[in-house]
Amino acid sequence: MLLLLPLSPTGGVLAQAQDDRSQASPAAEGPRPGQVAPGALTATAIDPALAAAIDGPPPPVGPAVMNRDADGRTTVRAIRLATGIRLDGVLDEEVYGAVPPITDFLQQVPVEGAPATERTEAWIMFDGENVYVSARVHDSAPESEWVANEMRRDTNQLRQNDTFTVFFDTFYDRRNGFNFYTNPLGARADQQFTNEGNPNGDWNPVWDVRTGRFDGGWTAEMEIPFKTLRYRGGGAQLWGVQLRRGVRRKNEWTYLTRIPISAGGGRGAAGIFRVSAGATLVGIEPPEASRLVEIKPYAIGGVTTDRHSIPIQENDGSGAFGADVKMGITENLTADFTYNTDFAQVEVDEQQVNLTRFSLFFPEKREFFLEGRGIFGFARGGVGAGSPGEPSDAPTLFYSRRIGLEGDPNNVQVVVPIHGGARMTGKAGAFDVGALSIQTEESPEAGTASTNFTVLRLRRDILRRSSVGGIFTNRSVSQVGPGSSQAYGVDGTFSFFENLDFVTYYARTRTPLADGRDASYQGRFDYGGDRYGLTVNHIAVEENFLPEIGFMTRDNYRRTNVSGRFSPRPQGSALVRRYALEAGVDYFTTADRGFVETRERTVDFSTEFHNSDQFEVSLTNSYELLQEPFRISKDVVLPVGGYGFTAGTVSYTLGGQHRASGGLAFTAGTFWSGDIRTLEYRQGRINVSNQFSVEPTISFNDIDLPEGDFNTTLVSTRFNFAFNPRMFFSGLVQYNSSNDRWSNNLRLRWEYSPGSELFVVYTEERDVGGLRPIRVDGLRNRGFVVKLNRLFRL
Repeated sequence: MLLLLPLSPTGGVLAQAQDDRSQASPAAEGPRPGQVAPGALTATAIDPALAAAIDGPPPPVGPAVMNRDADGRTTVRAIRLATGIRLDGVLDEEVYGAVPPITDFLQQVPVEGAPATERTEAWIMFDGENVYVSARVHDSAPESEWVANEMRRDTNQLRQNDTFTVFFDTFYDRRNGFNFYTNPLGARADQQFTNEGNPNGDWNPVWDVRTGRFDGGWTAEMEIPFKTLRYRGGGAQLWGVQLRRGVRRKNEWTYLTRIPISAGGGRGAAGIFRVSAGATLVGIEPPEASRLVEIKPYAIGGVTTDRHSIPIQENDGSGAFGADVKMGITENLTADFTYNTDFAQVEVDEQQVNLTRFSLFFPEKREFFLEGRGIFGFARGGVGAGSPGEPSDAPTLFYSRRIGLEGDPNNVQVVVPIHGGARMTGKAGAFDVGALSIQTEESPEAGTASTNFTVLRLRRDILRRSSVGGIFTNRSVSQVGPGSSQAYGVDGTFSFFENLDFVTYYARTRTPLADGRDASYQGRFDYGGDRYGLTVNHIAVEENFLPEIGFMTRDNYRRTNVSGRFSPRPQGSALVRRYALEAGVDYFTTADRGFVETRERTVDFSTEFHNSDQFEVSLTNSYELLQEPFRISKDVVLPVGGYGFTAGTVSYTLGGQHRASGGLAFTAGTFWSGDIRTLEYRQGRINVSNQFSVEPTISFNDIDLPEGDFNTTLVSTRFNFAFNPRMFFSGLVQYNSSNDRWSNNLRLRWEYSPGSELFVVYTEERDVGGLRPIRVDGLRNRGFVVKLNRLFRL
């Protein structure tokens, strides 16, 4: 039987914890929680070698815990505890009265370097097992004005809430690390950063947090096991650290150190990526890194109907078991093993409308491929590169969705069983190391043989914020001919001063049917200042370049694009925070014959308001050369020839902190040989309550062409209900007129113990005739599964 305890306003069972504490006798309590270790308050000595390596001011002299210089660089001290704190969100332990807080945060936006308008007090502590980070978050506004409307883990909406964040650069390499944050409801988010960006928000480590209230704000207590982190051998060492506070109603982002306003493109939340500008943490003495062993077995059972499979399945029952194992090879290298891998609990892909002749990119959602994926990113810079799960403007040499999935997610996609595999990730000195080997089973339905996929990645840190590396991929059974296929390349990412970046790579592939003309290379320069920006980029992809474990939107091209930006911040405006005027030109020519295949000239003007709303107007002039007929819809084919067309878009986006948010956009103009009108509501969200939200996405395209008229409709709505920060229900309902199908995916996820989960999932897909009521006989497939896993940490 499932017992749900009543929730406190913080999302934890705070009232129950307080009752238990009040009933316990002093004699039964034993050592008091949160006692400071002897000598910790006055500790000032530090190893001379460590002191010489500090990138910032000298360590603070006890009992002070922070020291900041005139440039905003900061060094802070962690406090050793004799006993860990009681994790309840109530800051009443001895340490909070005995140790002064880390405070005086500095704005990144809206006013770079100015003192924070709301006070934040923080403490960093540790004992033999955990790092503790606590905060007293003062807020002059009543709780009714705070932005706190998300309890689920790792959601985009959580980033739009009032938040408190801690980031640890455990190797003090000033470029990589681990990010943890929470909101007043006790929701959790965690990320791995690679190379000052490339955030992996799908990394889900074991840690915990509790939040509370006090007269004038909210509190947070985080408990992060040392086993969750990677670090050098035990003993005194230096870590990098950053603390961040977001006040969403003011669109104000403040940090422990001074972060340039241009970092992260002027978006305050993204300033956390500037790892090299973080503070230095002294006094931290983690235990000797033990050989971590985690075993996570699972069991799954369900019923499936699939009327388009061979043979047809009709309410067929099934069951299976498998396991994932994580083992520490060294203190900095970790190996992961998976057997009989199952991803039934993963949410289905969100449908997309494709009016181009090129492939669509769908992000990876499967847990095994998500952890540590940043190290496998090839020729990706820092924050400007986005998440490793997002498409790049260059070919992707390793795209994990090539493993275990075949077909088009917008139409019919076949799951290929994965027998098992292994992955190794971590650091070896100045090198980031990644290795992956996965074996899939034979799949007659997908038409694929049993195949091995291998990826090797090595990257070395150089200079202050730069790196060089190489990658090798192998597919044992090629899809284009008999034999195997490989891809290999070298890349470099170079960052200078605050805003200058250069990315380059050279790669080649080998496939059974191609020899020669199989190279690809890029050179990209970016200047990302706050007021001015400039990008110059050139990519070449020769006609036989084919990374079979990678992803490309198109092949056989040379691309050259140049864009510039002017983005002033008006002084004294009570409404507008920033204007931005951008213009660019983008040319694609065929790599083999040099024809201009695509040309785009764009002008974009946007206004960002203080409340984070944004108004935007853009105009795009395009040219497309069709060298073969293009089927743009089921009944419309465009003939060979050159097409020039121009369209404009007007949009308004409501900031994510509003109860109703999202972007409304209207596009009109010429399109190929005719006209187009598009109306979209994208990334929508309506907060019905702190626990229940609706996220609609709607897209209508009305296209009139001499070759034929057609419309496309895409409707997608996600329903979310959070029982508490560790249990939620979500439903994704979609309709896509391109294939005339309705689908739904209903999921219940309960983290009943840290790292251990129960999933209940129902999925259904039906053929329909538009937005009219669903036909009873239109069922394509449906499935109901229950999956239970359990994490054991040895």
